[in-house]
Amino acid sequence: MLMTSYIPWNTSGFMTFFIVLVLWDVIWKGLGLWKAARNGEKYWFIAILVINSLGILPILYIYLFQKGKKGI
Repeated sequence: MLMTSYIPWNTSGFMTFFIVLVLWDVIWKGLGLWKAARNGEKYWFIAILVINSLGILPILYIYLFQKGKKGI
């Protein structure tokens, strides 16, 4: 007997939430990678590239640790 998968949550709401999270992460990761590359900070670039943190690490880099001009 084959078991069908049971999903206890609303799939359209979950997919919308998931897509928003992915977009959030891609935008912040892109900004963080771009700024780290322009500033020549290869260790930050590698950390932002490798660690998936839903945008937390790039936000910290941009607003707290970036050398030179602060913010976006």
